Amino acid sequence: MKKTAFFENTKLLNGYGITPLMYGSLGLEYITGADLGADDVDILIPQTFTTDSWVDFSAFLCANGYILVDEAEHTFEKGGIEFSYGSLQELESFSGIRVQDINGHTQDGAQFMALSLSQYLIVYNQSIKDGYRINVRQKKDADKIAFIENQIKKQNGNP
Repeated sequence: MKKTAFFENTKLLNGYGITPLMYGSLGLEYITGADLGADDVDILIPQTFTTDSWVDFSAFLCANGYILVDEAEHTFEKGGIEFSYGSLQELESFSGIRVQDINGHTQDGAQFMALSLSQYLIVYNQSIKDGYRINVRQKKDADKIAFIENQIKKQNGNP
C-alpha cells in the first residue's frame, strides 16, 4: 500500500521536475523485498523545494489532494498515509553519500532513486549517533543495522 502510494506520489513529482529518493524504512523494504513495517513514506528531494520553493511546492501538493499536517517537518497526509519530504543535499552532509552515487530506478512509470544496502548501512550507522534517534529509535535502528549487515552477507554469498 505505501509503495503504491510512493509510486503515485513519484509520478506527480516527476511531472513537477523532481526525481525523488525513496528513503527510510520504505526504501529499505523496496531494495530488500522484506516487510519492515514502514509507517510512513520518507522522500528526499532537491533542497530548493523544502526551502526557497517551499510555498509553491506545498501549494502544488495541496492542489493535488495532499494535506499539510506538519510544516516544520514538511509532512503531508493523503489517504491515511503520511509523506515527509527532506533534503537530498542534507543526506550528503549527514552521511557523505553523494546524490550522483545513488542508483536510479523506474517502476510503474515512476522515476526515482533508492539507496543501496551499503549506503543504507552508512545512513543507519550515522543515524544512531543522532540525539532523537538514540533516545527514541535506538533498538529499531540497531535491528535495522543487523538486518542490513545480514542482507549484505547474503548478497555476497555468505550465509
